[in-house]
Amino acid sequence: MTLRQAQDGAPSEPPADPDASAKDKALGWLRDHAFGLAIANLIANIGIVVTGAVVRLTGSGLGCPTWPKCTEESYVTHEALGINGVIEFGNRLLTYVLAAIAILVVVAVWKRGGTVRTLAIIIACGVPLQGVIGGITVLTQLNPYVVALHLLASMGMVGLCVWLLDDLRSPRRAAAPRSVRIAAIVTFVLGWLTLWLGTVVTGSGPHSGDLDSRRTGLDPQLMSHIHAYAVYALVAATLVTLWLGRKHAYVRRVTIVLLVIELAQGLIGWVQYLTDLPVVLVGFHMLGAALISAGIARVVCSVRARSV
Repeated sequence: MTLRQAQDGAPSEPPADPDASAKDKALGWLRDHAFGLAIANLIANIGIVVTGAVVRLTGSGLGCPTWPKCTEESYVTHEALGINGVIEFGNRLLTYVLAAIAILVVVAVWKRGGTVRTLAIIIACGVPLQGVIGGITVLTQLNPYVVALHLLASMGMVGLCVWLLDDLRSPRRAAAPRSVRIAAIVTFVLGWLTLWLGTVVTGSGPHSGDLDSRRTGLDPQLMSHIHAYAVYALVAATLVTLWLGRKHAYVRRVTIVLLVIELAQGLIGWVQYLTDLPVVLVGFHMLGAALISAGIARVVCSVRARSV
């Protein structure tokens, strides 16, 4: 209260709340950096695909032999589990990093409402759901079909992150012509068929995540060829989308990016097939799969109208 207010008998103003001010500043910072946080969300979800591949390729899938604990007696790894326990437990801990980033994104976009908020909430809820699926893979001794579900769920999360980014910030544009939209949807469907067949190949191949884990029993060579045919179809559909959308700058740009990823991924796939699946190449192939998921999602988003 000022001296004049005391003399006039005027009511004093309530003291400033430093905690509320700090809270407002923090919320303001999050809202200002919503797009950057959404990028971090995408990177983290792609990253967990790669670290999951490291777990599998190092034979650490059962490094923690149970779930939700690491062992029957402990939630954390210990010396007896060796490096495999460290790798698997470390991958589990990354779930908390993903959850933290996803929650920050929800807070950052909360006032925007609409699709943006809905997508952010779905992604945040998907993180613990993925953790549960991961736990089931351990409890089922790395059943290849559950492992495939775990990977495909991660690919879905990557696609949702791309959709969120497109809604947060992308060029204003009219909807692409119907032929371009159809071509983009076909590309998206073939992309997902390719990803699914990739999990089938993985389930029949040698890198199971643990020496004692069972395989699907399918012929890995046959499944690899079927997978390759799906890749050819995906590349063809991408070329058609590129041709039909060549007059639309944003569609053309994102489709070219997808095509480059596909060609690089195809090259890695053939080399790893011809060299008996070296773990380093398989790891890069897993990264490529996540980028394919991001790319096909971005192409589908690019053909939508965007006015704001």
